[in-house]
Amino acid sequence: MMEREEDEPVSPAGRFFLRPEMDQVINCALGLKNSLDVNYLKEHVKSSIMIQHPRFCSLLVRDNQGREHWRRTEVEIDRHVLVPELGGEFDAEGSPEDDEEIVNRYLADLAVSSPLGTDKPLWEFHLLRAQKCCVLRIHHALGDGISLMSLFLSCCRRADRPDEVPSISITASSSNSNSSKAKENKLSRSSRGGCGRLLWKGVLVVWFTIVFVVKFILRSLWVKDEKSAITGGAGVELWPRKLATAKFKLDDMKAVKKAVANATINDVLFGVISFGLTRYLQMQSPKSNSHSKFLF
Repeated sequence: MMEREEDEPVSPAGRFFLRPEMDQVINCALGLKNSLDVNYLKEHVKSSIMIQHPRFCSLLVRDNQGREHWRRTEVEIDRHVLVPELGGEFDAEGSPEDDEEIVNRYLADLAVSSPLGTDKPLWEFHLLRAQKCCVLRIHHALGDGISLMSLFLSCCRRADRPDEVPSISITASSSNSNSSKAKENKLSRSSRGGCGRLLWKGVLVVWFTIVFVVKFILRSLWVKDEKSAITGGAGVELWPRKLATAKFKLDDMKAVKKAVANATINDVLFGVISFGLTRYLQMQSPKSNSHSKFLF
């Protein structure tokens, strides 16, 4: 008789994302060049490293005290790879602009749809065959963006070299190397300074921690965001969603990246989106505080 593996407690971050107020599900849309082969995708997923990951082959269970745990189970691929019957205009093949609008509407509907069921591991593939698009739904309790993207890349292969896993080159900037050297020098000086300096630094850490906690509590009790064009109301989490896409030329982003010291393409993208939304907020809500900004 095979013994069942012991349940693994959910991490604090995972429990946070599982709260009814949060219940965060990541919807990732992947556009493909060729038509989707459902059977091939099922076989590839079944033999991939993703299925071997404990989070992707575990059920979410709760004990008598209501604490969440992961329980290993057998994965039924047919329950995770779904081909929705959209019907009507959704199933008709059209121009790339029409396909993009259809995918946007489908993702917007998923944002307010039923959450992932707990009778199976918390992930799904939605295959939009007419639009050559695959939507991967993963609960945020399974991991953060970096870990999930690393797992996804490990399941893929390079087009030019099918035996190799794709990689993302990370170039360390000179500022990071200089800062790391400065930290090493500071640590060496502090070790030579003796226990008195370390004790004083510990006192400062405790003091500033208390100050920041008290400041955060007071701000959360008395300071509120101003009414603006994006201010929601009661039941805002159930309001209909609309997904909008914007296209930026990579050459323009590279030009901005070169003009800003130690910047990355990701920094440029976040800056463009943040500044654009801030300008929209200022135009739509001219009476609001001019110093308000989007932070995400």
